[in-house]
Amino acid sequence: MISVVIPTLNAAAYLPRALSPLVRPTVAGLVKQVIVADGGSSDETLAIADAAGCDIVTGARGRGAQLHAGAAAARAPWLLFQHADTELSDACVEEATRFMRAPNARQRAAAFKLSFDDDSPQARMVVFLARLRARWFKVPYGDQGLLISRFLYDAVGGYADLPLMEDVDLVRRIGARRMVMLEAEAVTSADRYRCDGFTRRACRNLALTARYLMGADPAILAKAYD
Repeated sequence: MISVVIPTLNAAAYLPRALSPLVRPTVAGLVKQVIVADGGSSDETLAIADAAGCDIVTGARGRGAQLHAGAAAARAPWLLFQHADTELSDACVEEATRFMRAPNARQRAAAFKLSFDDDSPQARMVVFLARLRARWFKVPYGDQGLLISRFLYDAVGGYADLPLMEDVDLVRRIGARRMVMLEAEAVTSADRYRCDGFTRRACRNLALTARYLMGADPAILAKAYD
């Protein structure tokens, strides 16, 4: 059984789409609980989460801290971390089920393929490069989801209280040998890329990641990201 953890901050425009695909696996008994870890939303995010029957955890803003708090409230032996603007397909649920049933699955973690709700050439190019990065280096970002057993999550120390790069930090501690890239696609909203420009935002994300890997302070990187 899975506890799904979704960090939110004024995510009312996206949360219903993220929650909708979780209804069927919840009814089937695969998903034990859906936890919305909120960082101080002022829109209808919490009302939507409450109406959907989610467990709600509130605390300080910061995705690392929110994910950590959500995991602390989880009761299932498996954890699935999902961004609020990401939608998991039926194929994601099916492949996640197969992954959890595999031998030694508790000692590994998995992420889905990145996809956007945008079929433009610019979006396809960003997706192509992101998939290459994830496949070659086994460093998926948070918008690809992360499926991990409670056993392994606790063993590697869980999410750190970082304002940015919390996903890269955790995946690096998991290690490439324990990271499995699944074939099913997690569809993420491309709104931020459309707003900033696909090439510009992709290059900025890559530059921030490179700076982090070279030892830059995540707090400084978060300011640049914002």
